[in-house]
Amino acid sequence: MSDPQVDASDDDLIPYADADVVPRARGRGARIADAVALTLRTTGELAMTAGIVILLFVVYELYFTGIATQHAQHQLEKQFTASIRAGAPAPGSAVPALGSGIAVIYAPRLGASWKFVIVEGTGTDQLAKGPGHWDYDADLAKSLGLVGPGAPASAQKPLADGSVPSAFPGDVGNFVVSGHRTTHSHPFFDADKFKPGDAIVVETTTSWYVYKVTGQQSVLPSDVGVTFPVPGTAGAVPTQKLITLTTCNPRYSASHRLVISGVLASEQPLSAGNPAALTTGQA
Repeated sequence: MSDPQVDASDDDLIPYADADVVPRARGRGARIADAVALTLRTTGELAMTAGIVILLFVVYELYFTGIATQHAQHQLEKQFTASIRAGAPAPGSAVPALGSGIAVIYAPRLGASWKFVIVEGTGTDQLAKGPGHWDYDADLAKSLGLVGPGAPASAQKPLADGSVPSAFPGDVGNFVVSGHRTTHSHPFFDADKFKPGDAIVVETTTSWYVYKVTGQQSVLPSDVGVTFPVPGTAGAVPTQKLITLTTCNPRYSASHRLVISGVLASEQPLSAGNPAALTTGQA
């Protein structure tokens, strides 16, 4: 009997001698293809992750910020109702605190149930609560002649931060209200639907004010002249009782501002009941 170790063939002694089993070095083209495939796969995974993050951010901006605003509005409405019961004076009689509720705005054109408490100020924190009453910063207020010895009687008293409020509801001048269009309950989402003659109704702790829409326009964010006491004319002394609503334009963009203009059409005390404009939608 022969010794198997002696009789074994060379092929039996060489592992993976079979040509179909022996691994072969990959060519340069194959390595490049693998690198491209890895890059594409990694890029795809990163793009998918980025897409999910962006989607979550959009959901947060459009949905969860609205929940916070609704909660803030609920608290502000309770405080506003309590102020009416307590016989609080009209806004502007005293210097309001930033973020406090000063009035309630209704716009039948935007829906029978559409209403928001207006807060004092248009900073990020204030607009997160709802539409804000526009304040001129200290420098702009000075350039408009709203502070100092020559300030007109219609000028408001400066707030704690040195800014000066635009006119309050029913006052001579320009009552300016700004609000979000796509986040924080998007109060002015449909602001482009306003038509001349539409009513914008404002309720204070003492009175109802019905403003008549006179028109709308789209301007650049830098065009703050629309907020002046006499829109577009710095330093002019106002004689009319105006309202101006501002919001981003178009929707989901901040490239321009949509401006809704109006003039006071009528006013009445709260004791007289709800104004007819709340039902008819017309001033």
